[in-house]
Amino acid sequence: MLTDLLDTAAATHPKRTALVCGGERLSFEALNARTHEYAAKMTACGVQEGDRVVLLMDNCAALVACIFAVLRAGAICVPLNPLVKAEKLGGILRSTRPKAVLGQASLAATWRSALSGSDVDCHVLVIGDCTLLEAGERSWQKLAGGSQTSTPLTVDPQHPALISHTSGTTGTPKGVVLSHHSLATITATITEYLGITQRDVIFSALPLSFNYGLTQLLVACAAGATLVLERSFSFPVRIVQAMAREEATVFPAVPTMFAMLETLENFRASALPSLRLLTSASAPLDVELGSRLRARFPNTLLCEMYGQTECTRISYLPPTQHLQRPGSVGQGLPGQSWWLRDEAGRRLPHGSSGELVVQGEHVMLGYWQDPEATREKIAIDPTSGQRTLFTGDLFRSDEDGWLYFVERMDDIIKTRGEKVSPREVERVLQRLQGVAECMVVGVDDPLFGQIVKAYVACLPGVVLEERHVIRHCLSQLESYMAPKLVQFVDALPRTYNGKVRRNAMH
Repeated sequence: MLTDLLDTAAATHPKRTALVCGGERLSFEALNARTHEYAAKMTACGVQEGDRVVLLMDNCAALVACIFAVLRAGAICVPLNPLVKAEKLGGILRSTRPKAVLGQASLAATWRSALSGSDVDCHVLVIGDCTLLEAGERSWQKLAGGSQTSTPLTVDPQHPALISHTSGTTGTPKGVVLSHHSLATITATITEYLGITQRDVIFSALPLSFNYGLTQLLVACAAGATLVLERSFSFPVRIVQAMAREEATVFPAVPTMFAMLETLENFRASALPSLRLLTSASAPLDVELGSRLRARFPNTLLCEMYGQTECTRISYLPPTQHLQRPGSVGQGLPGQSWWLRDEAGRRLPHGSSGELVVQGEHVMLGYWQDPEATREKIAIDPTSGQRTLFTGDLFRSDEDGWLYFVERMDDIIKTRGEKVSPREVERVLQRLQGVAECMVVGVDDPLFGQIVKAYVACLPGVVLEERHVIRHCLSQLESYMAPKLVQFVDALPRTYNGKVRRNAMH
């Protein structure tokens, strides 16, 4: 079980600081005790092995304890973005049919509205200031309180531990089901290749409802390291100040976070002398941004990674390889198999381009209550019995087998009989002086099938015209790849995890 990570850390380093969050500093021993208390409360409410438990909270110490408590009770953890709207939450409740909702009191309006509009009958266990709640609408109990200890429970490692919902950047979010074994396997792999030890202080402002954020917690427990957890990334200046105060050694972030931080004077090596490792995942890190980060932190390693919710992590680029292989996301993880395939499903040799296929013990069990979507993404290898994931991502590999992300296959624009990678056009747009960020999509056209459209956000005080943008692209791209339409926007729409939401601009 995943709870073994915390049990082992509590037994090995009981007094070591496990978690720093919102003014709380908990040792592994104290954190473990709190998970037992919460698990006992859930068990008393009838939560049993295999039940789903929805978690709706901001990053906080209680959320960390609740994640392990749900698993300790043998249930399946369903952590959700605390910014989720009531309508979407209602759909997830109807799909997962949870036995309990563990909700933050300040988010009561959301879960109250979602529950009142559904036929889901479940317990509501509340964290936070319960004076904010109105009695009588639906029974609820306070989760904290008491000194109960949960009864030890053994769960099959192959049973589901987590239902993690995809970010929904290109469509409706799906519930990805990950087992205890798959999460434990990938946690051990990440801990090893990043070299995380008990001496590390991992500073994370990533939401725990996001797999990249959750792995920071699991890796910290696996290594006996300290996790400093921020509620959000809303105030970057404070983030850097807190990193310095806590003497952070590891900082995981998404590219948009790094882009915001590099505008700050205090985000540099002299202000963060303890920082030894930066990690980037969730979206491709622009090569130029990566170069600027390395220049700011010459003695700090930068590890670029690629993954999907469906298997958490697929590859990483060793920091020593960035000069030799700019833009690469690595060769894959130890213990997994991967290959590229063409549109007919045939394996391709190194030096080709095609859909990335991944096989290993870290691959998801499937999508929650969606067998058709599962069949499209997952196959069982008849020889090894391992699950094979068809990622839907287009990659190229060089002659030595290093991987380079090209595009999500669903995002490829087909115009005038040609295929256009939005990222290739975006890289050209980003080189135009005055462009802060951009996104390229295909829009339907009766003559060409699709045409290329660019959304451009300018730097403050900069004014660009459509003809200047198009002319810039025509100077560096084939004519069919250059945008035919340009729309200027204040900012691009993003998910809670910092990914650009392409489907929001169609």
